[in-house]
Amino acid sequence: LKKPDNLFSPLSFQNEINEVPFFDVQLPYELALKIFQYLGKNELGKCAQVSRTWKVLAEDEVLWYRLCQQEGYLLDTSISDRSCWKLALKNCRARERTLKTNWKNRIGAVSQLGYELGKVLCDVHSCDGVVIAGYTSGEVRLWDARTWDYTAPILEPVHGPGEAGPQPHVSFVRINSSLAVAAYEDGTISVWNLMFGREPIHHYQHNQRIQALALGSQGATVATASGFEVKVESPNDKGVWQTTGTFEIQKLVNFLHLVPDVLGSPVAVAAAEDIVYLLKAEDPGKIVHSVYGQPVTCLDVSAREAAFGVKTLGWVLNEPNQILLYNLETSQCLKKLGNSIGDFTCVNLHNSPPNMLVAGNKDRRVRVFDLRKSESLCSLYAHQFGVSAVQMDDWKIVSGGEEGLVCVWDQRMGTKLWEMHSRHPVRHLWFNSHSLITANIPDEKPPRGASSMDEDLTSHRKHRGVIYAYEFSVDQLAVESVLPICRSSYDEVTGYNYNLGLAVPYDHI
Repeated sequence: LKKPDNLFSPLSFQNEINEVPFFDVQLPYELALKIFQYLGKNELGKCAQVSRTWKVLAEDEVLWYRLCQQEGYLLDTSISDRSCWKLALKNCRARERTLKTNWKNRIGAVSQLGYELGKVLCDVHSCDGVVIAGYTSGEVRLWDARTWDYTAPILEPVHGPGEAGPQPHVSFVRINSSLAVAAYEDGTISVWNLMFGREPIHHYQHNQRIQALALGSQGATVATASGFEVKVESPNDKGVWQTTGTFEIQKLVNFLHLVPDVLGSPVAVAAAEDIVYLLKAEDPGKIVHSVYGQPVTCLDVSAREAAFGVKTLGWVLNEPNQILLYNLETSQCLKKLGNSIGDFTCVNLHNSPPNMLVAGNKDRRVRVFDLRKSESLCSLYAHQFGVSAVQMDDWKIVSGGEEGLVCVWDQRMGTKLWEMHSRHPVRHLWFNSHSLITANIPDEKPPRGASSMDEDLTSHRKHRGVIYAYEFSVDQLAVESVLPICRSSYDEVTGYNYNLGLAVPYDHI
């Protein structure tokens, strides 16, 4: 046996039982506790029925605190925060079962995060329930979907309100736990700190239109691609923003990601047509993958690996479209996944469970891959057109399509649980255990038949795009759990009762 951890030492002397009978020997309490830590919940329950001494040992708070931590519950708490960790684990497991039931049966509330003054929706991103959206009016708006207060302020742009002419359209928006970034059509990038108010803390300019924008999942690092240049910006130790790297690319960048959890200088992965670059400060032009005539169709990056879809030549029958998995440290190809005629349009590696990957294809299918194997675990015929966004966890898959359909699937059964439809393609999709954020963004920014001087806010409303926030949580307060139809501001003509599925008119006030 190993030396007891510090976790066991404070409580071992507080128990009145000094020795525990183990068959024909007497063991010290702390040694018996060390043995019991290798048992699971069922085994501890059986041991509690042996004798009174074993019952006290099997219900020790240290054992149940460790079980609660091992299952991923209450990770940010200490052992002294709860008086009964066995009951805490039971409540956490019951809450998880209820959440799963609500997901499967579509029980919860749904709200539209709409902003008509912004005209047409351009781009949406979210992080932990906080949603950022950019519009053709040049405005950037934030919502906190974790609460029911959807009156968040608009982030002020760098362009002053007194400047002549309309503000440029928003091209891309990104957000993490501390920063929000927006890129505009004129090549301007604005960075806001979510804690310091609505004024941008940093901005810089590109000479050409921005083709890709990336924001680190943690920390403060922004990467942008414009023309044949990739620029990385981050603050120094004193908080002053500066350019940490400028990289020259041979072709125009289509996809750009920052590698998460990197110590030291930031590392970016860029896909420019048929070349994939690993951009480091010490090795600025390292090519990870390059095959002439086989463009990259999608890209996602985790801490150690990069996965991207490759479109092969149509007349080469022995090389179908695949997803390539590369190790970022060795730049070696680990796996070639998939065997599809259609192009892979989206891939999710970073948010997938360990050793798992989910991808969407133009052939209207969603495929789940085990990275330890080469064949797909399941293939779901999901959409009428190509799949545009996808994410999975340990039991469900959520996919969005070009036709505007959002589908929720049970991964193990391979069956569709429910679906929701909107007019425009699903360009953003994010979920956690209790909420879901989807964004339907139109491809045509100026709606057909609309003039540039049209100021009618009610016309072409169906062409503006929409953001949906779904909430399946079970521990909300009574006031917070009221459906949107009952707490509406009476701005719309009709409302939607999500649980009953009834469209009813509001009262006239």
